[in-house]
Amino acid sequence: MSDHIVVEQSADHPGVQIIRFNRPEKKNAITRAMYVRMTEALKAANEDSAVRATVFLGTEGAFSAGNDIADFLAAAMGGSLGHELLDFLYALVNAEKPLISGVDGLAIGIGTTMHMHCDLTIASDRSQFRTPFVDLALVPEAASSLLAPRIMGHQRAFALLAAGEAFSAGEAKDAGLLWKVCAAPDVESLTLAAAAKLAAKPPEALKIARNLIRGDRGEIIERIDDEARHFAAQLKSAEARAAFEAFMRR
Repeated sequence: MSDHIVVEQSADHPGVQIIRFNRPEKKNAITRAMYVRMTEALKAANEDSAVRATVFLGTEGAFSAGNDIADFLAAAMGGSLGHELLDFLYALVNAEKPLISGVDGLAIGIGTTMHMHCDLTIASDRSQFRTPFVDLALVPEAASSLLAPRIMGHQRAFALLAAGEAFSAGEAKDAGLLWKVCAAPDVESLTLAAAAKLAAKPPEALKIARNLIRGDRGEIIERIDDEARHFAAQLKSAEARAAFEAFMRR
């Protein structure tokens, strides 16, 4: 449902668009409709001169539990995962203005990997980052197999993406996934303040600087597509179907 993603312009921080996960009863697990709403908001921000930065926020204790497993199970049983996730990933890569994220609590799967596309991430000291891809007989997504080794080196990237090890906020910061760690009550205010500072900077100079820092988007898109091919194949595998069914029985 569209109300599971709330998109608004910050009343107190001019130029800042907020995209908020709002499905706390499911720990903000992301459905296909939620991906559509976020993609629309990112594309709209590119065209709106009044938007200077976009902030991703979750709810208390949960940024996002990742993709809704029910959608994965439906695809594993012969359905289609759809194009919505890929469209969202493309929109992340092609965002023309700064992306800032504020994390409190759980950040699982794409709830972790999307921060590799953000320019600044602030997390509470109780946050946990985990990508159980292989545990679900799947593979990394969001170009994380390309970006994570660059950000944190091979061993930490392997621990996160293949071994499925959980990273505390402190470990994630040490690995380069985060900018700052703070107390849980301060996450939103500090994240919005960071976005407001960026929104107040000369926009063209900031855009050029950001593009230079981020580098070639083409290779990121190419890796997203490569991962997606493997991901789709694994979704149809017997081991993935068994893993999803076991998860749903919990």
